[in-house]
Formats: sequence, structure tokens, C-alpha cells
Amino acid sequence: MQSEDIFKRYSRQIFIDEIGLEGQRKIMAARVLVIGAGGLGSPVIQYLAAAGVGTLGLADFDYVELHNLNRQVIHNENGVGMLKIKSAQTFVKNLNHQVKVIGIEEKINPTNTSEILSQYDVIVDGSDNFSTRYLVNDTCVTLKKTLVYGSILGFSGQMAVFNHQGSKNLRDLFPEPPIDEEAPDCDSLGVLGALPGIIGSMMALQTLKIITDLPVTLDQLTLVDTLDWRFQTIDF
Repeated sequence: MQSEDIFKRYSRQIFIDEIGLEGQRKIMAARVLVIGAGGLGSPVIQYLAAAGVGTLGLADFDYVELHNLNRQVIHNENGVGMLKIKSAQTFVKNLNHQVKVIGIEEKINPTNTSEILSQYDVIVDGSDNFSTRYLVNDTCVTLKKTLVYGSILGFSGQMAVFNHQGSKNLRDLFPEPPIDEEAPDCDSLGVLGALPGIIGSMMALQTLKIITDLPVTLDQLTLVDTLDWRFQTIDF
């Protein structure tokens, strides 16, 4: 892409003093892995691609289902039955063809996590189960990778940046995952579609700040209650 086209496309973020041309170059050189192309992954993928992140790795092994569409906004009715990775890649290419998209059509597990995560600068975890979240967290600690974390349920969500420049990680906040049978999930309790849009957008914004070396709040969990419209932070 010619320099004038880059400026034209990204001018509204280049105009921000804290971003500028140097920040845009950092964004275009960044390699970000998004784990999960679902409710949280959708807005993350959308806004990182729109911002011009150079390489987006997308890890998901699931298929698009009709009930996904109330919240997983990068997918559509024509994609029902398609691999989410394929649907996500199509979305990104239609939005910003300059972004390199790497589809990882497999479940993150103990045998592949280090190899996959080691290839990226920032890891964004939009997974929907505790075993994956803790595995990703522990691998980021081992590899010294920054992790942007989010979770959602019903009207409530939470978001944090872990393991950034020596900051604390998920186990410093929640040392052990809950027992699977006791863990709440969206499949049984539901989620209002706009909620992952809010939390996922927050995750995308934090990711862009990390890429451009802007300050992010560390060792802090942000809690969002959209039913009573309350935003709280917990230091840990």
C-alpha cells in the first residue's frame, strides 16, 4: 500500500498525538493472536483488522451455528455450517485486505500451545472455557507474552491485561480454575449480544495501546455490570 493510501485509510488514528505515524507503523508491524472467533473474538478481530494490525492469527476449531449470530457479529447467515476460522478470514479480507490472516483450525491444547503462542507479540484470549484460559495464561507466563483477557456471562463481563512487562497474571487473581461442573457458561445461562461487543472492544483497545507502547493499567481487573450499569475495578 502506498504511503498516501496508508495515511488516507488510517488518518483518524494517525491524527491522535499519542499514535501518529510511528504508532501506525507499530500497528502494521504487530503480530497478534486471537484465541476464539466467537462473541469476544468477533469485536476484537473486527477492530484490530480495521486498525491495520499487520498479522492476525485466529485460533478456533468450531463451526458457525445460527444461535451464534446474536453476538458473533463477524459471522452471518450465509456462513452457518462453515468453520468459524474460514468465516472470520473472509470477514477480515473484505474489511482490510492488507491484513495477513493466519487461520489455526485446531483447539489450543498442551501439545501445541507453546508453538502457536511463541509466534505472536500479544495474545488475546476470547476463549469460553476455564481449561483453555489457564493453559493460555500459563503458557504466556512461560513465554513472557502479554495476555489480554476477557470473559462474559449474561449482563456481566470482566477484562484485564496480564503478564505485561512483569505484571501479575491470571493465577495471581484466581489461583485455580473452578470445577468444570460448577462453572457457569453462556450455553446454559445465556448472554445478551451487545455485552461481548463492549468487553471485546475494550480488549481490542487495550491491545492497540500495548502495541503502540501506550500505558495500560496493570494488576487490575475491570468489572462491567450492564444490567445496573456499573463499572468497577479491583486491584490485585
